[in-house]
Amino acid sequence: MTNTAVHILIVEDEPPIRKLLRVGLSTQGYSVSEAMNAKVAMELVRTEKPDLVILDLGLPDIPGHDLLARWRGEGLDLPIVILSSRTDEGGIVKALELGADDYITKPFGMNELVARIRVALRHRLQSQGEKPVFKTGDLSVDLVKRIVKVAGKEVKLSPKEYDILRILVQHAGKVLTHRFLLEHVWDGLTDVQYLRVYVRQLRQKIEKTPDQPQYILTETGVGYRLQEGQ
Repeated sequence: MTNTAVHILIVEDEPPIRKLLRVGLSTQGYSVSEAMNAKVAMELVRTEKPDLVILDLGLPDIPGHDLLARWRGEGLDLPIVILSSRTDEGGIVKALELGADDYITKPFGMNELVARIRVALRHRLQSQGEKPVFKTGDLSVDLVKRIVKVAGKEVKLSPKEYDILRILVQHAGKVLTHRFLLEHVWDGLTDVQYLRVYVRQLRQKIEKTPDQPQYILTETGVGYRLQEGQ
């Protein structure tokens, strides 16, 4: 899918931010529509059928979380990228758990936003599931043989470490909340500190500099994201 084939709906009540998004995304080759509130957004989703929505959480008529929940409840399966203030970690986590694909915090850089958009669109296009072998930098993960290598050398992981890495690989490039990882690795029967311990151990085994990771990236207050494959 080329940029010119992609139509993006911006749902944002602040005119300066809508203009910034419109100009920036148009320059990147995307076609853009705008909605200043939830009511207009719902109508445009129905009539224009955009490929992706950029959704601000602070709408004047219906809260962004409620609009997101309504869309997902109706089975709307298009990518939704959340716009949020940098301090609203709780709101970001809630949006991701309601079905948002990713988020960007204000103020934001256009390059970062475009990268988030491309990842969200790519995930929706991968209808045949993940590739058997995932690679990014010197890291490779064979999901069939359960073999993990760094710079060609096999790395031994514990079952829980591998489970965490496998889930991150299956959603590479996408932020996964702490709760999502806890539910998929431990059925939710532990706390986030336990997850942090295992991620730290995993980084010790796969990262060149564990304190400055290049593969498993921390989304502060939200969760983790695996650097997308190359």
